[in-house]
Amino acid sequence: MVIGRAQAAGDLSRQAATEMVVDLGTPEMPLGFSPSKLRFEAGRLYKLVLRNRGTEAHYFTSDNFAASVWTRKVQLTQRGADGRDAVLAEIKGAIREIEVYPGHSAEWWLVPVQAGRITDLRCGIRMADGKTHADHGMQGEIVIE
Repeated sequence: MVIGRAQAAGDLSRQAATEMVVDLGTPEMPLGFSPSKLRFEAGRLYKLVLRNRGTEAHYFTSDNFAASVWTRKVQLTQRGADGRDAVLAEIKGAIREIEVYPGHSAEWWLVPVQAGRITDLRCGIRMADGKTHADHGMQGEIVIE
């Protein structure tokens, strides 16, 4: 029997998550991912925090990344007056893209299960000029080792 890295890691639901924060737009870079190059290790649980610090909505879309991960859940959170994040909703099942509105964030809990270099990370929101945010440079790269 062949055991993959994800199976060798044991019970994925009991792993401590590695947190990775990605800004989808910032005041300094309104049409960009920061960082724009993401690195993951197969078989490890991640809490990918997608934070929109910009002034308009953004997508985190990657068909190839979605096909290369197992999703535990996506959590929608909101920061309260006390400074703590409250969970508003959990979404379970396959995720292909996440849209985050200005001033908000989403947490994608996932385990990469297939190694590779992924170059289709983008924001597909269309602007008034007919081009997408990706056409204006909001693209990124993901490496799963």
